[in-house]
Amino acid sequence: MVDLKDLRENPDKYRRGAERKNVRVDVDAILRADEQRVSAQKEFERLRTEQNEASKLIGKAKDASERDNLKLKAADLKPRVKDAEDRMKAAEASLLPLLLQVPQPPDDDVPVGRDASENVVLYRWGTPRKFEFKPRGHIELGKALDILDFDAGVRLAGTRSYFLKGAGAELHHAVLRLAMDMMTREKGFTALTVPVLVREVAMQGTGFFPAGREQTYHVTADDLFLTGTGEVGLTAYHMDEVLEEKELPKQYTTVSTCFRREAGTYGKDTAGLYRVHQFDKCEQVVICRNDVDESKRWHQEMLGYSEEVLKRLNLPYRVIQCCTGDIGVKNAAMMDIETWMPSRQNESDPDSGYGETHSASRLYEFQARRLNLRYKGADGKIRFCHTLNNTVVASPRILIPILENYQNADGSVTVPEALRPYLNGRDRIA
Repeated sequence: MVDLKDLRENPDKYRRGAERKNVRVDVDAILRADEQRVSAQKEFERLRTEQNEASKLIGKAKDASERDNLKLKAADLKPRVKDAEDRMKAAEASLLPLLLQVPQPPDDDVPVGRDASENVVLYRWGTPRKFEFKPRGHIELGKALDILDFDAGVRLAGTRSYFLKGAGAELHHAVLRLAMDMMTREKGFTALTVPVLVREVAMQGTGFFPAGREQTYHVTADDLFLTGTGEVGLTAYHMDEVLEEKELPKQYTTVSTCFRREAGTYGKDTAGLYRVHQFDKCEQVVICRNDVDESKRWHQEMLGYSEEVLKRLNLPYRVIQCCTGDIGVKNAAMMDIETWMPSRQNESDPDSGYGETHSASRLYEFQARRLNLRYKGADGKIRFCHTLNNTVVASPRILIPILENYQNADGSVTVPEALRPYLNGRDRIA
């Protein structure tokens, strides 16, 4: 949630930010609702002060007549105080939904653009493989090797569903274990196992509601929601807490099952593993001091962890600076990593074979305000924390570039060297 005081003082900043993110927000309506709230609050506080003073004077009254007059005044003030309090609460209740719709303004270094088509390629790593034979896509490879079963997945759960079998399931778990080992044993992050069924307060607190609600599965019987990322549990872990500055930064990682309805993507990537309803992801979250420079440093550091995973797997990739129209409501800036997937290449566009596999975001205090997540500084002042999140690796999507880049002419797939220790030394799937 944005800072209401800052919005009040700099409304054009938020009008411009919403416009650049293609989000429709009536800032003037918010300012009017805020004025009504402030006016009702002032009236409530004034009347309550008069009521308290009248109550104190009753006990000090010199005679019965004065005491009776003071009692009448207190009795007259009681409904007026109640009415002012009700109007104040109603104004607060009407203001909150409006505030929740205001997106975080994008940072100045975020390129202005309408959508993902206007994102900017920052740099690349690795060289896409040139095959000496006609390469197969991961669907064909997976079926031939009997490690993927889409037909059974669709029978059980409908479109965008799948089974991973044998070496396919082992490869899936190997990638996640590689990522988790790197984050905990090498990078010093604390591992958490997080809930994937959460209350609305967690989804709203982390910025996935109200925008994004249509992407979420709602378990109506218990009024709980299936999370689309471990970010929800990791970030909301300290909800309503006041941490000590010396505890920061908090560095958390998890592997969790994620669920996304993929609403609005009808007919897009319906086949294969690219866009599915259920997947597993190793996620990382950092909770740090309220310092823009520190957040930016962490953003680069966390992005580097994802790059390190891809380098260990020797998969070519490119890093994307997402434009204002593609970074979402809650992010101040976002960078994606797109990995080379031969089957996605369009012959007319040699640069079209990359598919998104990672996303790294900095959110400053946007989530912390919603979660009431604060820390006590060395100077004794209470401040909102900054939060960041990033995909370490998500599977089975990452299996697409692994299978396709490591395929051999005979239809077998070489196991990347970094994953062999997790597959009992196995170096080939045939």
